[in-house]
Amino acid sequence: MRRLPHQTRTLFATLLTALAVVAALMTATAPARADTTICEQYGSTTIQGRYVVQNNRWGTSAPQCVTATDNGFRLTQADGSVPTNGAPKSYPSVFNGCHYTNCSPGTALPARISGISGAPTSISYGYVGDAVYNASYDIWLDPTPRTDGVNRTEIMIWFNKVGPIQPIGSQVGTATVGGRTWQVWSGGNGTNDVLSFVAPSAISSWSFDVMDFVRETVARGMAQNDWYLTSIQAGFEPWQNGAGLAVNSFSSTIETGGGPGGPGGPAACSVSYATNVWPGGFTANVTVRNTGSAPVDGWTLAFTLPSGQRVTHAWNATVAPSSGAVTARATDNNARIAPGGSQSFGFQGTYSGSFAQPNGYSLNGTACTTA
Repeated sequence: MRRLPHQTRTLFATLLTALAVVAALMTATAPARADTTICEQYGSTTIQGRYVVQNNRWGTSAPQCVTATDNGFRLTQADGSVPTNGAPKSYPSVFNGCHYTNCSPGTALPARISGISGAPTSISYGYVGDAVYNASYDIWLDPTPRTDGVNRTEIMIWFNKVGPIQPIGSQVGTATVGGRTWQVWSGGNGTNDVLSFVAPSAISSWSFDVMDFVRETVARGMAQNDWYLTSIQAGFEPWQNGAGLAVNSFSSTIETGGGPGGPGGPAACSVSYATNVWPGGFTANVTVRNTGSAPVDGWTLAFTLPSGQRVTHAWNATVAPSSGAVTARATDNNARIAPGGSQSFGFQGTYSGSFAQPNGYSLNGTACTTA
């Protein structure tokens, strides 16, 4: 076997060493996973398997992109500006609940206010200085368990305000909520009422109970206890620029109380799932039975569709999203399940591969038996 000349062997060894160093550096700096960037006007994706990140560019035609991370998102492009005496450009945000029929996987929302014992949440923001914006935590309330369109009352918590902007309406005083003092603004935007709590100075992170603000809103006559909490959202309203703004982390949990079967609360239940299957398609008729001793009002049924299945149409309930971990929500006509009674809904879908049925269901957060 021919041996390479000494100079060639030395050069070859040096090259191998350099390649090894480059490979080590690339391995050390490579991200654990590729983040998802969304530039579509109303594009969205899920994080943590339970929250939705949305671009939500509704007030401008200028480009905007958000990049979803493991625990939140960052605004990676936010071109253009709009007048600071009008509406903002957009509301890039992350949410638990439903926003214009886009519902986060397995959410317990909508839920009746009187049936919620607590709604603990945590938020961490990242701010920039070369933009006009607010850091806004939004809580949406409505007399019905709606999952589409605009709700009756919006609660806004302004964690930070940069630039010559102000909330809708006028300041009506101050209040202490969640152990903090806030400026309180009240008004309307022509489609819904808005109650805003503005921090006197920037808050970068906080853990609190959403229900403290909901109860304050009820006490001020802008909601009622038999209304529904439909969505909890955290993000930014930019007027000028905004690239670099970030929600570093977000969590939201709904705790129901009032005993089994209480409004919006857990219930003893059983589920039957009858299907009609043909090549590439199927229909499912789902019956939810209340096996407890108290009525259930405002029910939601969560289950996971097997891989390859997608909902194309539903009746007697709203079913969202169309695949994966989905949640079926009652309509106004079948929201109540009496003790020993049942409600049914159905949907049509497509599938690939072999057909299978879901293997678990939960009604208002409580696991059901399978009939």
